[in-house]
Amino acid sequence: MTQNTHDRLLIIDFGSQVTQLIARRLRELNVYCEIHPFNRVDDAFLRSFAPKAVIFSGGPASVFAEGAPMPPAGVFDMGVPILGICYGQQVMMHCLGGKVERGHGTAEFGRAYVTPTPTTHPILSGWFDTDDGHGGREQVWMSHGDHVSEIAPGFQVLGTSPNAPFAITANPERHFYAVQFHPEVHHTPKGAKLYENFVKLAGFKGDWTMGAYREEAIRKIREQVGDQKVICGLSGGVDSSVAAVLIHEAIGDQLTCVFVDHGLLRLGEAEQVVTMFRDHYNMPLIHADESDLFLGALEGVSDPEVKRKTIGRLFIEVFEKHAKSVGGATFLAQGTLYPDVIESVSFSGGPSVTIKSHHNVGGLPEKMGMKLVEPLRELFKDEVRALGRELGLPDAFIGRHPFPGPGLAIRCPGEITREKLDILRRADAVYIDQIRKHGLYDDIWQAFAAILPMRTVGVMGDGRTYDYALALRAVTSVDGMTADYYPFTHDFLGETATRIINEVQGVNRVFYDCTSKPPGTIELE
Repeated sequence: MTQNTHDRLLIIDFGSQVTQLIARRLRELNVYCEIHPFNRVDDAFLRSFAPKAVIFSGGPASVFAEGAPMPPAGVFDMGVPILGICYGQQVMMHCLGGKVERGHGTAEFGRAYVTPTPTTHPILSGWFDTDDGHGGREQVWMSHGDHVSEIAPGFQVLGTSPNAPFAITANPERHFYAVQFHPEVHHTPKGAKLYENFVKLAGFKGDWTMGAYREEAIRKIREQVGDQKVICGLSGGVDSSVAAVLIHEAIGDQLTCVFVDHGLLRLGEAEQVVTMFRDHYNMPLIHADESDLFLGALEGVSDPEVKRKTIGRLFIEVFEKHAKSVGGATFLAQGTLYPDVIESVSFSGGPSVTIKSHHNVGGLPEKMGMKLVEPLRELFKDEVRALGRELGLPDAFIGRHPFPGPGLAIRCPGEITREKLDILRRADAVYIDQIRKHGLYDDIWQAFAAILPMRTVGVMGDGRTYDYALALRAVTSVDGMTADYYPFTHDFLGETATRIINEVQGVNRVFYDCTSKPPGTIELE
C-alpha cells in the first residue's frame, strides 16, 4: 500500500472478472486506486487506507445467499462518496434498507439501453445524448440475474432499462451512487465518462502522474534501503529494466544487477541484454550462467505450477549467492507488476481464484534471506512503459514485447528437454523475424512460439517424418489483464509456417492459437 501522498480511491472486489478494468479507467484519469478483496477490508483497514472515495465491484454472488460477500458496515459511515457496480449496487441496496430479488424476466446479459428519468444529477453530466435519435437512451453492458426491486431510503432513480427499473440510482445527500451495468467495459461506450464524473464529484485532483510516481518511488526506495546494498534480478525485459534504472537513480552504486541465464532464454538474448546494459548504463552487472542448475532441476518436471515454483526457488538461491559476493546485499529488487500480484493471490473464501503463480510472487520461498524492493508493484504494464519514458529509456527498448521470468519453460508444455528448447528458440526467432518484416511488431502486445507436447506424422521429401507440432501465439492488449488474438492474414500464417518447417529441423506442423484472455491466459502455462 502506498503512502498518503496522493488522494486514494479504494476498490472493494467482490469477484468480478472485470474489476481490474475499473482500476484501469481510474488510472487513465490520473487517480490512484487499489483493489482489495472484500474479506480483507475491515474497519481497521479503512482507517489505515483512508480512501477519498470507494467503489464496490461486481461479482457472481447473490446478496441473499448464505455467506454472501459483504462490505464492512463502517464503510457507509466514512462520509466519502461510494459507487456500486452491478453486485456492488445490489449489496449497497441490501445493506442500506432496499431489496434485491431474483425473478423471471428480470435478468439482463449483454447489450442493453438505459433511458434517463426526469430527475437529473451531475453524476450523469454528458452521459445521455438527446441528439442520438433514440430519445436520449444510452447503450450499456449488463450481466445480472438478480435485480434491485426496491431502492434504499434516500435514493433517487436516474435511469432505467427494460429489465432494470433502477439501472442508475443516487443518494445525493450521502454521495452514494449505484448502477446495475458495467461502465468499465468497452461495450458501455460512455462508461469512462461516468467514472470521470464520479471522481470529480469526489474531489480528486487527478495528480497521480508518472512524474509524481517517479519522485515518490525514489523517495520510498531511499527510505526503505538506507545505506544497504541491493541486487536486482535483471531479465532484460521492460519491467526489470525499468525497475533497475529507477532504483539506480535512487541509490546509485548501492545497486548491482544480476542477469541470470537459466538456459530458458530466447536465441541470442543473453548477449543482447548484457551488451545493452554494459554499453548504455553505468551500473555494475553480473552475468550468471546457471543453465545447468535450472535445467537439471526441471528435468522430468511437467506440472506448470511446479515449474514456476522451482524456477522461483532457484532464482532466489542464485540471488542469495551473488548477494554475498557483492559484500552482503540485504535487498532483492524485482520488476513485479500489479497484474502479477492480482493473478497470484487468492483470498481464502473469496470470490476469485489463483490463476497461476508468477515466479516472482507465488514462486518465492517463505523464508528468503533478503527483503524485497518492488517499485513497480502498483503499476500496470502500460504504466511501466510510461515510467520508462519518464526515465529516458529509448522507445525501441520500451516497446519490446513482454518476456516471462520463467522464460521458455512455460512455452514448453510438458517435460522440458534441451532438444525441445533448441527447436523452440530457432522457431521463435523465425516467427518474430516474420512479424518484424511485415511491420507488425508494434501492433502486437506479445508474440511467441510454443512447442507442444506431441509429435505428429508428416511427409517431407517423399519420406515420413515424426516431429514436434508448434503453436504460434500473438495477442493485442493494453495491460495484460485481458487480451485478444491478433488477426494475422492467412497469407502471413501460411508463409510463416512454411518458413518454420523449412528452416527449423524437428517441426513438421504449425498451429495458430486464436484464444482470447479470458478464457485462456496469454502464456500457455
